[in-house]
Amino acid sequence: MSKIKFPSAYTILMLLTVLMALLTWVIPAGQYLMVTNDIIGKMVPVVGSYQTVEANPQGIIDIVMAPIQGFYDPSEYVARAIDVAVFVLVIGGFLAVITQTGAIDAGISGTMKRLAGHEKWMIPILMGLFALGGTVYGMAEETIPFYALLIPVMIAAGYDSVVGVAIIMVGAGIGCLGSTINPFATVIASNAAEINFMEGFALRAVILVLGWLLCVVYVMRYADRVKRDPSCSIVAHQQADNLKHFLHGKAQQTLELTTTHKAVLSIFAVTFAVMMWGVSAKGWWMAELSALFIGSSIVIGFVARLSEAEITDSFVNGARDLLGVALIIAIARGLVVVMDNGNITHTILNYAEGLLGNLNEIAFINAIYFVEAVLCLVVPSSSGLAVLSMPILAPLADFAGVGRELVVTAFQSASGLPNLVTPTSGVVMGGLAIGRVAYSTWLRFIGPLIGMLTLMIMILLSLGVVIS
Repeated sequence: MSKIKFPSAYTILMLLTVLMALLTWVIPAGQYLMVTNDIIGKMVPVVGSYQTVEANPQGIIDIVMAPIQGFYDPSEYVARAIDVAVFVLVIGGFLAVITQTGAIDAGISGTMKRLAGHEKWMIPILMGLFALGGTVYGMAEETIPFYALLIPVMIAAGYDSVVGVAIIMVGAGIGCLGSTINPFATVIASNAAEINFMEGFALRAVILVLGWLLCVVYVMRYADRVKRDPSCSIVAHQQADNLKHFLHGKAQQTLELTTTHKAVLSIFAVTFAVMMWGVSAKGWWMAELSALFIGSSIVIGFVARLSEAEITDSFVNGARDLLGVALIIAIARGLVVVMDNGNITHTILNYAEGLLGNLNEIAFINAIYFVEAVLCLVVPSSSGLAVLSMPILAPLADFAGVGRELVVTAFQSASGLPNLVTPTSGVVMGGLAIGRVAYSTWLRFIGPLIGMLTLMIMILLSLGVVIS
């Protein structure tokens, strides 16, 4: 009997799109009255204003159009995920030009030589850096370029692609889960809840530190098992193929790190530093970042003395390699578009509002956590979910006798946690696609950690209620 194969990310997302379209025929359509919040400059719902509206059930044509609408709104020509998709293609081209110079292979070889016997300490250090990016500014889409850089290093160190994916996705994820001053989650949610964003900082910091420690121990234990016995890897069946794909079959080859290689890697590092600076200090986003990596590709090509044909051919081939990732991002966004067009997103929020009545303080804050965890599957954007849910759920805390800062903490902990696994997140599905890790495989790896993090957060939220 042939083994049943788990469907690809494309199939999973399209099946979910079909499911959401079917739900638009079952769940009543409704909308909250939306008004402008001058503090955050966005439209927010008004408490108690929910009312049913004319249904707009989504049909076959809407399902087929969903991936296209995931890229952009065809009626108003407004970008949705097309900017992120283009950024992914540019990153693919940029990394291919770097690879063509030989600097990546030489850099990996040199790194492994220097870290011989101490490779495992890369895990807590790198996860700490990604967690810092997550807690400070909600690092998410910006992690995409790091997968193709870090996974080969982990494989060369004797680990597997899952370790590389986990360092980035779990590292940045725990930072977002324990957001302290993240403007796209904590600040927007606090403003929408009408409190100062520094309220609740101490509890969020505790969640961040304890969560980071838990995640580091979890990833390091798995990495140690794989290092001792490669057959323990949950992607052991891909070992030879991954070696060929990520290391070009050069895992055991020692390469000389030339002056040109060092210059290329220096430009490479500066490019990422400029990216971080641009996002955090100058408000850059996908357009500016795409331009940065295109420009850097050209500079690197000249420094490495590549011909015009080598630069352009490498860039195009690299973009082609990540085309599937760009499509996954669009399909994931299209799923959300189907729900919004079917007018059921606000209805789901209204159901959540009704579930929270007449609960005691501890039950209330934990219920808020689980409600937000479900809602983040509907609205994978942390800022979008904050704007949508906080004006409705935060006032309910007043009646339950719970501080609004705890509602904000529950929101960001919930929105950060499922974003490690939610199939509606282009960052999750894109990262897994780059790492060549099947979604079912990732669920096997991350499932126990999700359970432990959930228990930890519930305990800390409950303690927060008791202490306050």
